[in-house]
Amino acid sequence: MTTHREGTFVEGLWVEPAQLSSETAPSVAEVGCTSAPLESMAFHFASFCKKYNDDFVKCKNESQDPKHCLKEGRKVTRCALDLIGKLKENCDAQWTKHWECLDMNNHTLFKCRKEEKEFNDCVFKRLGLTKVIPETAEGATPIHLKEQPLYK
Repeated sequence: MTTHREGTFVEGLWVEPAQLSSETAPSVAEVGCTSAPLESMAFHFASFCKKYNDDFVKCKNESQDPKHCLKEGRKVTRCALDLIGKLKENCDAQWTKHWECLDMNNHTLFKCRKEEKEFNDCVFKRLGLTKVIPETAEGATPIHLKEQPLYK
């Protein structure tokens, strides 16, 4: 159950009256990506940062207090920053093409399958990550591995 907190609104922005200490909320940089790059790397993020995500979700299930899981959340953010750095270092051109396609096509995944395949191939080859799509039927070929993912 959440507790009541008094906050202050300043020109439409929420201002927390009690500042967090560095012990409670360790310092970490913001990810700094828009939705298209984040969506583009989402499955790879799930694979790369699985153990940190699992710890964070477990922590969130233990308590409704937002301060309770700040350290676990920071670990997830650091992992995301690490993955972004590795993507830029190893697959920057392919990643940029994919997320720009998503951005230009209103995040419609099926319109960017060609760019997605090039990006995935780079990530699989250079970073050794896998892509698991939840709830894919057993024995079925995942959409990102199909030769012709669109029916015409």
